[in-house]
Amino acid sequence: MSIFNDTLRYLFSLEKFGIVFGLENIRWILDLLGNPQKELKCIHIAGTNGKGSVASMLSHIIKDSGYRVGKYTSPHLVSFTERITIDEKEITEEEVVELTAFIRKRIEQKDNKRFFTFFDFTTSIAFEYFFREKIDIALIEVGMGGRLDSTNIISPVACVITNISLDHTEQLGDNIIDIAYEKAGIIKDGVPVITGADRDALTVIERVANIKKSPLFSIGKDFWINKKADGVMDYNGLKRQLKDIKVNLAGDHQLVNAAIALCVSEVISELGFALEETSIRKGLSGVTWHGRLEIVKENPVVILDGAHNCEGMHTLTQYFTSHYTEKRKILIFGVMKDKAYKEMLEEILHLIDTVIFTKPNTERALPLEALNAFIYSYNLRDSTKNSDPIAEPINHTNVFYTQDVKAALEKAKAIADNNDLILITGSLYTIGEARQIIDEIF
Repeated sequence: MSIFNDTLRYLFSLEKFGIVFGLENIRWILDLLGNPQKELKCIHIAGTNGKGSVASMLSHIIKDSGYRVGKYTSPHLVSFTERITIDEKEITEEEVVELTAFIRKRIEQKDNKRFFTFFDFTTSIAFEYFFREKIDIALIEVGMGGRLDSTNIISPVACVITNISLDHTEQLGDNIIDIAYEKAGIIKDGVPVITGADRDALTVIERVANIKKSPLFSIGKDFWINKKADGVMDYNGLKRQLKDIKVNLAGDHQLVNAAIALCVSEVISELGFALEETSIRKGLSGVTWHGRLEIVKENPVVILDGAHNCEGMHTLTQYFTSHYTEKRKILIFGVMKDKAYKEMLEEILHLIDTVIFTKPNTERALPLEALNAFIYSYNLRDSTKNSDPIAEPINHTNVFYTQDVKAALEKAKAIADNNDLILITGSLYTIGEARQIIDEIF
């Protein structure tokens, strides 16, 4: 067993402490380290969907402008090192080992009985790493919520709240207003806020920004886009207008994310970061973000998408109503048990010809029995009495159940022909496992 694997085993052992909201533990650790986060210029990014995409877009834009840019995101798909990057290059295994040992030693010397969550510790690794590497700016993605998230220990130069929908309802609240309040908790006094939120969520953000006397820039009001074609848009911003911007991520929702990133680039340009149009165009045209409408195979087409809530599944459904309409679609679906899986499935099943349910390798995964019960009730609906167009029964012969992601991929390969499309979604855990073994199967 390598030292890196031993390190990962220690880090993931901290998951037994679960999710603990609050800043007490992260503040204690960072105090021991001399508060490296205080030496960083940070952009803080919250929201339900799109956080990672916006972070990746900004990372490419800033890197291509000649600055050293750190990025901290979660979760990872395949390797832990994906979480922490500088200039889009992952932290090395050796650096993870050294930083973990360094921080662990500091903690144990002070209080060897104190416990920390996995996210507390990994967030500390990111801050210490960025400090040591003397980066110019750090992009920090919220883990969950915002107000009580470990990342909210920073004093950012800009705050981003992408969109807000129902997700993590057990932790954040069961309505948009409560969730928006938690995410608006990242807003700091006088710090600019850029948002893609709308309706009730936007009202909450406006209220908090007003209290904090923070300048607020909202899509559709202060900046907006005009879609020209798939992946191409005009941007009308605060001061900058850009024509025919190419975005190298699929889906109209990524044009919205790109607009948010462009607005952020305008805001930080006022703070001294020279982000020229050529670098912006290069960054957005070359941006990559694994697991977001990611085509990993052709003939048949295999697409990975990390949609893990109703909003994400709605966005996915919108995409497939206008793309690949002629293809027979096979859905591989594995989801966490705390998600609104029934509503997620009802968003997309009307587009699907065959469903393969599976269970990613985590205790948080929804059991297959629950998915079977859903399909049974779904098929009992009398479509003649239900005006809902998505409530069309699925033939039981087109529904399969597999105990793991590998078996699901093997089943999909066995029943697909070269003209079909295989969509793998439902959870980042599911697509992460799939991505790791896809070449082995296809």
